[in-house]
Amino acid sequence: MIVTSYLPVDLYALVPEALQCQDPVVAALDPLIDEELVQLVRADFGQRYPQSVTRGRPSTPVEVIVRMLVVRRLYDWSYADTAHWVADSISLRQFCRVGTHPVPDASTLDRWAACLQPDTLRRLNDRLVMHAQQHGVTRGRKLRLDTTVVETTIHYPSDSTLLADGVRVLSRLVSRTRSLVAGPASLFRSRVRSAVRRARAIGESTRRGGTAGQLLRQRQYRALVGIARAMVRQVRQIITCLPHGAPLRARLVTMADRTEQVIEQTTRRLAGEAVPAGDKLVSLFESHTAIIRRDKPRARVEYGHKVLLAETDGGILTQARVLAGNAADAGELPESLLVHAQQFDRPPHLVATDRGFWHPSCEERARAAGVTVVAIPQSGGRVSPARRAREREPWFRRAQRFRAGGEGRISVCKRRGHLGRCRDHGAEGFARWVGWGIIANNLRSIASADLTRVT
Repeated sequence: MIVTSYLPVDLYALVPEALQCQDPVVAALDPLIDEELVQLVRADFGQRYPQSVTRGRPSTPVEVIVRMLVVRRLYDWSYADTAHWVADSISLRQFCRVGTHPVPDASTLDRWAACLQPDTLRRLNDRLVMHAQQHGVTRGRKLRLDTTVVETTIHYPSDSTLLADGVRVLSRLVSRTRSLVAGPASLFRSRVRSAVRRARAIGESTRRGGTAGQLLRQRQYRALVGIARAMVRQVRQIITCLPHGAPLRARLVTMADRTEQVIEQTTRRLAGEAVPAGDKLVSLFESHTAIIRRDKPRARVEYGHKVLLAETDGGILTQARVLAGNAADAGELPESLLVHAQQFDRPPHLVATDRGFWHPSCEERARAAGVTVVAIPQSGGRVSPARRAREREPWFRRAQRFRAGGEGRISVCKRRGHLGRCRDHGAEGFARWVGWGIIANNLRSIASADLTRVT
């Protein structure tokens, strides 16, 4: 049965000295996580099992789970670290409303966190944006847009390592079907050693330059592709013997399909064909990962997803949208203005972006949406003297200085782990990671503004 909260216990009344060790930001966060935020999440938790809202043993309270998930992203901890430090700290026990009850372990947190829908986190953030308006943290008069890449946790996606990963995973899954499928020993053969040997030889061949190294590499690649194909044929035979509803069958089908995709892209590359980035699979486990080309010397190619961030005055991130592939920034401006107008009941007075959002009609679209000041530098083509003079005017430069603050916000979010490398799995897990990241940023910004106002 879904339980909202435990009976309140004031641990500071039991141990008054613990109040001196409390993080002031956490103390300021306490009233921000109110009943409305908890009730938004409760609906998602109630869908985990049929009739769990009214039946069954009492669950870990929703309020405890929400507050522990906030603590996890606030300090960039793992689920295990969160459970450990909440159990060890009186101040965190008080903040998470655990009291003297047992702290849920990491697996419990992980299961409950997976129940949350990305749309629920978006509504949670909208609630925080409204809270920031009520606290006077932001008025929503200024809006700056920028994009960044949030990476997924994958290794460098060379074709040889992807093929070896496919053989390794399929061999492990095949070994689990021995008790379910009757067949000769060759049907359950493991090809891991052969695949690893070929992948290692490919890596060593890169040290040899010239035509000899290239020929050796191609020969080893063809052998590795043949091993992977043989492994997939084994799996296809085993799949036909498994019942359709078996979880192991679904896992075998998924991994076999992904391994075949890697085989296909490797074969095309060996034939001299250039494989487009949209056709490439860069991870067997995080198959949603996209290849993002960047014009930065340190990271010209990143693997993850491009994320659009919209920030208002006061350091509040009002929007975070995960974009498909390497989408152009310019097409995101109209929707960003529409969402801002819905959140604040009026369009922003000023919009500032970088050159990536430039489009010949971008200023007209922004003014049609009700924006008064539009500061988007022109990108591409010949810049006319009138346009150059316009971009040098004081109001345009002031707006661009405001836009530059968005780079600092992105840097802070990445250093704190709010938008660091995603540790959650799957496309929905990635969306949850980004959603919790901006919620953690906004909670900290509101709490810091409240602390500054008090002092």
